[in-house]
Amino acid sequence: MKIIKTSIPDLLIVEPDVFKDQRGYFFESYNQERYFENDMKMIFVQDNESKSMKNVLRGLHFQKPPYAQGKLVRVIQGKVLDVAVDIRKGSPTYGKFHALELDALSKRMFYIPEGFAHGFLTLEDDTIFSYKCTNYYNKESEGSILWSDQTIGINWNINNPILSEKDKIAPLFKDFNSPFQY
Repeated sequence: MKIIKTSIPDLLIVEPDVFKDQRGYFFESYNQERYFENDMKMIFVQDNESKSMKNVLRGLHFQKPPYAQGKLVRVIQGKVLDVAVDIRKGSPTYGKFHALELDALSKRMFYIPEGFAHGFLTLEDDTIFSYKCTNYYNKESEGSILWSDQTIGINWNINNPILSEKDKIAPLFKDFNSPFQY
């Protein structure tokens, strides 16, 4: 397993060891001992999965404390543009984002700790997206920021993604009062 640091501290890319042969492949999608050995000592309590058609954009979402969640995300089938935005007040990278493509072929994963808003755009039909969470979901703790906010400046390379009603009316970053401190 290889851990790659990103331009924003605490956001990590995980490249698992994938063993391929004529039968197919095998890899450990999660092994707590290996993560702990790499100073990734988070405990996951919930797994989530979504399936989406191409051009579905989900995000930018987060859970407010005390239900804040760290996430280890990956694509089981298909491909996404995955984005995390630093929403920790006082952080030197506050309001900055890191984007990367995740796909079923590479098996790469992305670790997004508490204090980040997260979203993804599906780039293929029937994309299956999976994520492990460090805390349980709590509806009253949901938060979001408008996916197309110009202050953040994410280039999703799409003008009219398929959005939920909630994501269409999410607040702008300038109107957002972050519950997270760096």
